[in-house]
Amino acid sequence: MTETIGMLGIGIMGSAMAGNLVKAGFAVVGYDPVPAARDRFSEMGGEALASPRDVVEAAAISFASLPSGIALAEVIEGPAGVIRAGGSGQILIECSTLPLSAKRAALVAMEGAGKTLLDCPVSGTGAQAATGDLVILGSGDEQAFARCGPAFAAMSRRQVYLGRFGTGSIMKYIANHLVTIHNAAAAEAMLLGMKAGIAPGLIYDTLADSAATSRMFQMRGPLMRDENYDTPTATMRTHLKDLSIISSFAAELGCALPVYAAAEQLYRAGEGLGFAARDTASICAVLERMNGFDRHGGASASTTSSPQS
Repeated sequence: MTETIGMLGIGIMGSAMAGNLVKAGFAVVGYDPVPAARDRFSEMGGEALASPRDVVEAAAISFASLPSGIALAEVIEGPAGVIRAGGSGQILIECSTLPLSAKRAALVAMEGAGKTLLDCPVSGTGAQAATGDLVILGSGDEQAFARCGPAFAAMSRRQVYLGRFGTGSIMKYIANHLVTIHNAAAAEAMLLGMKAGIAPGLIYDTLADSAATSRMFQMRGPLMRDENYDTPTATMRTHLKDLSIISSFAAELGCALPVYAAAEQLYRAGEGLGFAARDTASICAVLERMNGFDRHGGASASTTSSPQS
């Protein structure tokens, strides 16, 4: 029989993961409070249900991809939440980047209801999720993690089990710390080249396969090159949520992160300049504006002459 998998939260990431589960042959049921998200889910071959409780009653294994700790608490403990579902032993895989305190509170509630919560954030963007190019950063009950192996394999290229509950989130904070810096560095590199008179396409084509490249340069460099920021794989607003979590976590540890702190301010500036709903690659546009640079040759454009040797 075809196994049924649940999906709670059908946004950019959740819909991409659900789509790959459908393609792999799973029956997928899901819930999202937004009607348009439920409609999109149905169009891709999923079955939209009325509540998180209904999803967990229909699926022994479910994923959650949620925007906040408040949303997680509602999904778990709300009037039609997961812990209200009949039966026991269901596994919920929490894939979001959220504060550890929110995930640990959800773990206590789930255990009290005889259900299992895994902390398994994913490393990758919405575009990567669409192609199954994700890394699962798993933590929690090891046997439950192994039980979910086929579902993980359908939506990711790599699955890493990291140990006790919460370690997955900590590893995601570390990963997003690097993403934050690499994305900012890619934008600075593009700006530096353009101000020196080099076309953005030539900058990208030259550096993408050089010793100077990074995964972020390869992924977001084309968006910066083409100023393609309005179909976001991850919005500035969502990334700012992650930045707040990382900064708070580092503060709790008493860990100074000076390079990260400098990069963070560029994203804050982006929010102030109206880029919150655009792709995080738009940090390149933020830097262009901060430098008074117009790549299209307006009054504030930098010289387009060739750089001196």
